[in-house]
Amino acid sequence: MFSQIGSLLAIYFVLWWVVFFVTLPFGVRNRSESGEVEDDVPGADPGAPVVTLLARKALWTTVISAAVFAVALYAYRSGWLEIERLSKLLGFPL
Repeated sequence: MFSQIGSLLAIYFVLWWVVFFVTLPFGVRNRSESGEVEDDVPGADPGAPVVTLLARKALWTTVISAAVFAVALYAYRSGWLEIERLSKLLGFPL
């Protein structure tokens, strides 16, 4: 029982990070896109983000990962993601 819970948490943890890296570029504007003067901070990179919105992205990541995880868990428990079925679908013999 506890090993199954640990496995589910580990899968969710990996899924959360994958979705987080996918959501990172959305909504980011750099200094040149936002119209900030590049001379105000000497040595500042014009491609550096102005506002990263990490808290909002973490919240969206949690919502998206929970939805994907729930669909995948339902598919696994209903028999759609069994290794035999996937091997036949992909054409790999077991």
